[in-house]
Amino acid sequence: MTQITVEIPNDLAQRLRPVQNRLPEIIEIGLRELTSSKSYFQNEIIDFLANGPSPEEIVAFRPSEKSIAHARELLDKNQSGSLTPTEKNELDRYEEIDYLMMLVKARARKKLI
Repeated sequence: MTQITVEIPNDLAQRLRPVQNRLPEIIEIGLRELTSSKSYFQNEIIDFLANGPSPEEIVAFRPSEKSIAHARELLDKNQSGSLTPTEKNELDRYEEIDYLMMLVKARARKKLI
């Protein structure tokens, strides 16, 4: 295990004292949250599904131009090999969400038959 030293504000140090034996876990959770923050696209999908769309609306759903443009930007950076680790995580999430929506649309189409 690697040992690191960091400077943190006094108030944060006080809050961490009672849980200092769990610091690796706390840092891991924080990093995971930081690198997997919900993208605009993810929020767009969540909002859409939270409104209880009909099967017709699900089949007709298309991401916003903003989401499409950002996905293209990430794909271009991926092709050129210039993605940061955070952008790689974001691109992976785009792909996961896109696959999930493909499955949701397939089920919605079955309901329309």
